[in-house]
Amino acid sequence: MYVFSRFARPALRIALLVASFFSTLTADAFDLAGGDLKVHGFVSQGLVHTTDNNFLGESDGQVSHDFREIGVNASWRLVPDIQLSAELLSHRAGGTDDGSVRLDYGLVDWTALSSEHGRAGLRLGRLKTAYGLYNKTRDVAFTRPSIILPQSIYFERTRNLTVSADGVELYAERYGETGSLTASFALGEPKTQTEAAKVALFLSSPPGELEARLAPDLQLLYEGAGNRYRLAFTALQLDLSYRPGTVDRLRAGRFKLTPLIFSGQYNAERWSLTGEYAIRRTSVSGFGPYFPDSHAVGQSYYLQASYRFAPQWEVLLRYDAFYADMHDRDGKAFAAATRQPAFSRFARDWTTGIRFDVTPEFMLRAEYHRVNGTGFLAAQDNPDVHTLRRRWDMVMFLASFRF
Repeated sequence: MYVFSRFARPALRIALLVASFFSTLTADAFDLAGGDLKVHGFVSQGLVHTTDNNFLGESDGQVSHDFREIGVNASWRLVPDIQLSAELLSHRAGGTDDGSVRLDYGLVDWTALSSEHGRAGLRLGRLKTAYGLYNKTRDVAFTRPSIILPQSIYFERTRNLTVSADGVELYAERYGETGSLTASFALGEPKTQTEAAKVALFLSSPPGELEARLAPDLQLLYEGAGNRYRLAFTALQLDLSYRPGTVDRLRAGRFKLTPLIFSGQYNAERWSLTGEYAIRRTSVSGFGPYFPDSHAVGQSYYLQASYRFAPQWEVLLRYDAFYADMHDRDGKAFAAATRQPAFSRFARDWTTGIRFDVTPEFMLRAEYHRVNGTGFLAAQDNPDVHTLRRRWDMVMFLASFRF
């Protein structure tokens, strides 16, 4: 309790001060904005303990408090067809993110066409990447099904490459008695100018520069029967090039990643069933003997069920599987070629958790993970792969407040 209060209290103070500031705005101030200014925020603090290996900080045999999210967002409908939206975010996640404040998204949304049957328009600026069912809202704990999203699809170690991009998005929505269909296509520049992005690809931080070509992102989403059914398809391509530093053992090379994600969800009154399946084609070329060329087709999937047994309580059960190469699922060929652990190429995670909504604004969560493999662990938290253990357990706790 002391550990939690020591590190959660400053974050909670920030959120409360921001909430207090905006609560002092008068009704006249909102009228000046056309009555359409909306401000929200959140703060979450997590605790992580693992029996072996490190996840989201130094958690092996101890408690890591290095999982924290603080955000403030606002939207303003300038005129009926134009809306401005932005969010400032501080995200702390072990060695992969230091919690510095950044612009998570900031965009202009123009609805060019609108009718009772749908609408179409474009968004311009820093955009949240459409990636599966949860990526656009992944930092808001209340919108996630668990403390951490399934790591087979939503990696924490590569989060910075897929969370947002600077560019333009075209979208169209069609409404009808059978449900709604949304199509979006974005073209943007991913955020590669971070140490976390380089370590995610090279397992180290070479001195050169990582640059990204414009990344296309297509998503189709169908929601039917009052949100009872949700079906989605996502296609994304990352095309990254590396420019070596003055003294660099790596040559100029190229990294390409093309994930295809199929998503489905069924929502009943008390329970939900969700599954996602991804195929990821990866290509590495040109870096030289220290980082040899490779081609692989990765496979990821999860199936989760949640049950709301009381108005404020929900339980979760999930099986989550990741394979870096579907043709070398046990990693033995990789281990023979590299002398690295075979189990670093896969991860299978059984998760059970419970959620308690103390109030509509304050939530508590607890989870237990039984993991076989280390495929989703970050190199920043586990610099020596030879100290990793194949089978490990993890216990997580989270408190989250929103306004």
